[in-house]
Order: sequence, then C-alpha cells, then structure tokens
Amino acid sequence: MDDKQNVKEEQCVASILENHETTCWGCGLHLLLETYSPIFKCGWCGAITHRNKALRKPDSACFSHWRLVRDRFFVTILLFFMLFVICAGVWAVYPVVFSVSYFCGIFHSTLTAILSISTISSFCLAAFRSAGAPTNILWGSYPIVAKGDLENYTFCMYCAKPKPPRAHHCRSCRTCVLDMDHHCPFIGNCVGAANHRFFIAFLMSVIISCTYVVLMMLYAGFHTWPPLELRTLGSTGFHIVSGTRLAKEIVAALASSALLLSARGLVHIYLAFACLTVEIGLSVLLCQQLYYIYEGNTYINHINSRNGWHGEKGFQNLLRFFGCPYLFFKVLPGLANAGKLQDTSGSKLL
Repeated sequence: MDDKQNVKEEQCVASILENHETTCWGCGLHLLLETYSPIFKCGWCGAITHRNKALRKPDSACFSHWRLVRDRFFVTILLFFMLFVICAGVWAVYPVVFSVSYFCGIFHSTLTAILSISTISSFCLAAFRSAGAPTNILWGSYPIVAKGDLENYTFCMYCAKPKPPRAHHCRSCRTCVLDMDHHCPFIGNCVGAANHRFFIAFLMSVIISCTYVVLMMLYAGFHTWPPLELRTLGSTGFHIVSGTRLAKEIVAALASSALLLSARGLVHIYLAFACLTVEIGLSVLLCQQLYYIYEGNTYINHINSRNGWHGEKGFQNLLRFFGCPYLFFKVLPGLANAGKLQDTSGSKLL
C-alpha cells in the first residue's frame, strides 16, 4: 500500500511540474511556476509573459491597406484645406489691407507668411517624422541577455519582438511606438515620443492662424459688405419698434445684401465660419493634450488604465515636455512643485 501511494504521489508531482514548467521568451531560461498563471515575470531578465495574448493574430493585409488609404486621404484633404485658406485668405484680404496703408499690407503679408510656414512645417514634422520606434535589442538566448536587460518588457505578437514598458502597438502604422498617445488619421501618423512636441506645435500654430484669419475676415467683411437697408430707419432715425421686429429686419437685410456680395465677400464668409469651427475643435483637443501632459500621462494610457498609475503630476511635466532650460525650474520653483504638493495633500485627505 505504501509503495502504491508513493508512486501516485510521484506521478502527481511529475504532472504538476510538467504543467507549470515554461520557458521565458526573453532569455530562453526554463521557469518553474508554483501555480499556473496567465501572466508571469522572469526572475532573470525581467520579461513579462502574457499567455492569453498569444491567441491574437496579426491584422490582414487588406485591413492594413484600407487604413493606409484612409490616412493618405485625410492628409491630402488637410493639406488642400491649409493651402486653400492661405491662398484664398491672401487673395480676399489684400485689397482691403493695402487700401489702408502700404505698411499694413506689408505687415499682413509678413505675418501671414510666418504663420503659414510655421503651420506647414510643424505639420510635416508631425506627419512624416517617425513617432518613436523602439530600439532593437538582443533577446531569446540566455548568454546574450544579461540580468535585467528586459525589465518589464512584454512580447508584441504583431511585431514578433520585445516591446518596451511605455510602448504600444499601432495597428495602423503596424509598429510599436514609444509613449504612444494616439493615432491621428489627419496627419497619417501616430503621436509618440519623437513627434508629440511637433504635434502640439501644429495645434498651437493652427489655432493662432485660425484666430488671425477670423479677425481679418471680419475686418475685411465689415469694409466690403453692402450697406443695409432697414425699413425702421426713417428720416429722423430709428422708430420705436420691438426688439424682435428689429432683429428680424436686420436678419432680412443681411440676407438680401448677401445676394449682392462679390466673390471676395463670399470667401470672407466661408473662411470666417470654417476657421472658427476648426479653431474651436482644435482648442478642445489642445486643452486635452496639455492636461494629459500635466498629469504625466498619455491618452491611450488613460483609456487602458483608468485606475492605474498616471505618473507624477505637476507643471514640471509641461516645462520638461517643451524643453525649457533648467533655469526655468529654478526661477519657477512654485510651478514645478505645485503638482507634488497637490498630490501630497490629496493623499493625506484620502
């Protein structure tokens, strides 16, 4: 009886060892797990293995091709819109500004050129610059991989290579991106560690340019709009009428006078409304981006781990992101430590 019991115990131990013995993808060492776990970390190289992610399959070539066509279409539309705003704005405004004075015309032309070059250059840097591809490292063999070389690395099933801790795989770009914020189809590229600053500069430049365009279109439209004819305007001035009736007559006068607008006047109206809409939308996006930078986080991390660690909050993240010199950290110590004090007080209250 004792021999049979010992044989059964040995078989159970052997089956347990066989079920929970695995190999690390990072260094190739055999690991013996106490219990079965879908996620485990190698004690030598530090690589993390997700067994459930091994079931994922790469996207089909047709799906990736469709995303590439979509991105190129949006990039073409955005480039066409920017060139149209620049050319049509200059054509529609230059008679008005040069009629004021020659200096105003030269100043307007110079400022328009600066804003145009800034917007297009920042767009090109954000769209055609690499978003931040991870560096290639050696992996898969114990003699090559030293201790801690792959600390917190995971294996990307799409790229079939190690993925750094702060990287995410983009299914549109078909590559892993460091500090990936999101994939923007309007620039046809991901927003990551290498081009995030250019993307923010592009948003700021577009918002400033759209603000200037709206102001210039309103100014030019005020000088080129046909005179309004109001029935309530008599020989002695406005008759006493209700506000609703006066508003209706003003709207009717604007509509009738709009039919007399020239081509430049119609361009004034279109550019004013189009740029105002773009400005409002991008202002919301810029505020969201700056808020995530302030939190030391990215948009994709905010979605994937709402209750997880978001990094160290504070204005020092904004200063560091924009590459401010170290002197700013010493001149503005209150701003740099505001996030730390806020987090400390919040943790005490909790």
